[in-house]
Amino acid sequence: MISSVRGEVLSVGLDHAVVEVGGVGLAVQATPATLARLRRGQAARLDTALVVREDSLTLFGFADSAEREMFLLLQTVSGVGPRVALATLAVLDPAALSHALADGNLTTLMSVPGIGRKGAERLVVELRDKVAPPSAADAQDGEVAASPVATGSLRDQVVEALVGLGFAAKPAEKAVDEVLGNGGPSDSSAVLRAALSRLGPR
Repeated sequence: MISSVRGEVLSVGLDHAVVEVGGVGLAVQATPATLARLRRGQAARLDTALVVREDSLTLFGFADSAEREMFLLLQTVSGVGPRVALATLAVLDPAALSHALADGNLTTLMSVPGIGRKGAERLVVELRDKVAPPSAADAQDGEVAASPVATGSLRDQVVEALVGLGFAAKPAEKAVDEVLGNGGPSDSSAVLRAALSRLGPR
C-alpha cells in the first residue's frame, strides 16, 4: 500500500492533483478542502490510500492521517465504496462526521450524495462506537479555507467534480448554477458542498 507521497505539485484540479514522485506524475484524488492546501510548483506531502480494482488503481490523498483513517473506516460499512467515502469527506470534515456519527444525526449524514436513510442508519449502527467526537478546538484546527477562483472556471470545475462523483451532467449544472445564481460562495469547496446539498442522495 502507498501510505504517503511527497513531491512537487504539477497541477491541481477540483477533484485531483498530480504530484511528481521520483520523476513520475501521480494523479491523486482528494477533497476540495485538501486540494485547496496545494499550490502548483510547490512541494507537498499527502497521506494516501491505494484502492485496487480489477480494471484500475486509484490513489486517494488526504491532508492528514486522521482523514485517511476516516476514509478507510467508512469503507468497512456495506455499500460504501471509495467514491462515496470521498464524497462524504467532501461534505463533512472528519470532525463534523465524527459528531454526526456519535450523535446519530441522520439528516447530516443524508446530505452526502449516495447516502440515503438506510445508508445513514447503517453508518451510525456500525461506526458510532468506533469514533469519538473531537473537541471544539480540534474541529477548528481542522478547518481549511479554499482559495477563491473565477466564477466561470469555478462552475466548470464544480460540475466536473459532481460528474466524477456519479451525478448526471445536467442536474449537476443546474445545482451549481442555482448556487452561483443566488449570490453563493466564491470558493470551490463551499460551492461543491452547497451543490451536493441541493442534489441530495444520488
